[in-house]
Amino acid sequence: MDWAFIVTNAIVLACIYGTLAIGISITWSSLGLINLSYAFIFALSGYGAWLTAQYIGPSLPALFVGPAVMAGGILTGALGGLIVCALAFIPIHDKPNFTVRGLIATLAINLIGTQMLLWWFGPRSKSLPEIFGIGKISLSGVVLTADKLGNVVSSIVLLTIVLQWMRSSRRGLEIRAMMMNPHAAAIVGIGVRRTGFYVMAITGGLAGLAAVLLSQTYYIAPFSGLTPMIKGVSIALCGGLGSVRGAVIAALLLGFNEALTSVTLGGQYVLITQFLVIILILLIRPRGIAGILDKAREA
Repeated sequence: MDWAFIVTNAIVLACIYGTLAIGISITWSSLGLINLSYAFIFALSGYGAWLTAQYIGPSLPALFVGPAVMAGGILTGALGGLIVCALAFIPIHDKPNFTVRGLIATLAINLIGTQMLLWWFGPRSKSLPEIFGIGKISLSGVVLTADKLGNVVSSIVLLTIVLQWMRSSRRGLEIRAMMMNPHAAAIVGIGVRRTGFYVMAITGGLAGLAAVLLSQTYYIAPFSGLTPMIKGVSIALCGGLGSVRGAVIAALLLGFNEALTSVTLGGQYVLITQFLVIILILLIRPRGIAGILDKAREA
């Protein structure tokens, strides 16, 4: 068994799905919203990147096509996040049973949005250009292709920028205050609605990056975001909703599980083994690997 291949694939998958999971965790911990519209945002971002490649890419030098396509996906994802915030968070965030209402609203947006994408773009899948090139390097006998390296580096760089912005900027500190104690944050004057737009734009951009990176391997289609959303929510739950550190650990565990299952059993068994691992972890740690935020929300 080629363990080097399994480990490298696990790291790549962990970076992509972990990006989605961290966005889900940030949205829940700051806004109390479990966003089930990520499948729509994911697919929308993929089409945004594809349109960028089709209509803007030909006018750019070859060196700038990849960054432009990635930026198109990220910006489209941020726009999708703003749309979801305006439709599913702002109107109902102060209503009773907001968590359930938000769950239903985002699921409705997901269903309607994917049908609109199907109507507009049709069922035929789209493909993105190779934004990281076709080169490869060999380290101690392990072959690393350009797309794998690009996926890992892009995910780490964007997540580092986002987390650093949350630590140092005023808006970022407001989001962190919402994550720690949303009620106290509202009492001291932090605008829940304004902060909601920032959170949804950032997490939508993370979903957009994941869409572009995963579309280097798979095709873009109206329903292509369903499986990534399931995996992102699973990782967020497994790591503990609200915990970025837990999401990273869970992403590594489930990424390794997916890579190992694909090699030993086949890709059709990935979701089965993934949920078995999640059930085992939640039986041992019901709040997830590092989940502590729900105590604060219940207080």
